[in-house]
Amino acid sequence: MTTDLPAAHPDRGTRPGPFGRALRTVRDNLGAYLVVNAVMYGLSIAGFVTALVFPELNAAQVASLQADGTADLVLSLLGNVWLFALVILGVNTVTVGALSILLPSMIVPFAGIAVFAYRAVDIGLTLAPADRTGWVVLVPHSLTYLIEFQAYVLLVLGAYLLGRSWLRPASVGAPNRRAGYVSGLRQIGRLSLPALVLFVVGAVYEAFTLSYLVPVLVQAMS
Repeated sequence: MTTDLPAAHPDRGTRPGPFGRALRTVRDNLGAYLVVNAVMYGLSIAGFVTALVFPELNAAQVASLQADGTADLVLSLLGNVWLFALVILGVNTVTVGALSILLPSMIVPFAGIAVFAYRAVDIGLTLAPADRTGWVVLVPHSLTYLIEFQAYVLLVLGAYLLGRSWLRPASVGAPNRRAGYVSGLRQIGRLSLPALVLFVVGAVYEAFTLSYLVPVLVQAMS
């Protein structure tokens, strides 16, 4: 007497979770991921070095932040660290991530990559310290830069994959550009979750260091 048992599903128990799918997307496009890192970090560092050589560029960036009220907003939020973190998170995810990188790329292929390339240089110009206090602030803020910038890199990679899938649907096995576009959006979705986690970690770290650690370091160095 034999008993027929249901065959085990080959994918059962092995299907990756959302972070696993994101990691697989990066691994499958490792060359593009490394190039995006090299280009974007390189542009930002170039902006940083340029501002050190020409301090007036950094001064212009600081003056712009003061003129548009950004500097005053930061100072007003230092007393409420969680609200400060929420504002930082909103700026990073919505203003830069969604509106500067993803949305333009959903309208014109690769457009968000060009927009963020400009922003990368601008970030470097702004980070360049103009005096001793600026160097002190840069010590803890350099980790903020690495965390948040890596989140931007993941979104830029998503913008690249969207553009490639859109213009060359065969690269993702899609029958036409519409299907390629949808496939590209899925890849953006996979990369957006780890990017969001990095944005949250970066925002909390930045808010706490600027509110509590930086004033102590500046006072100790004075």
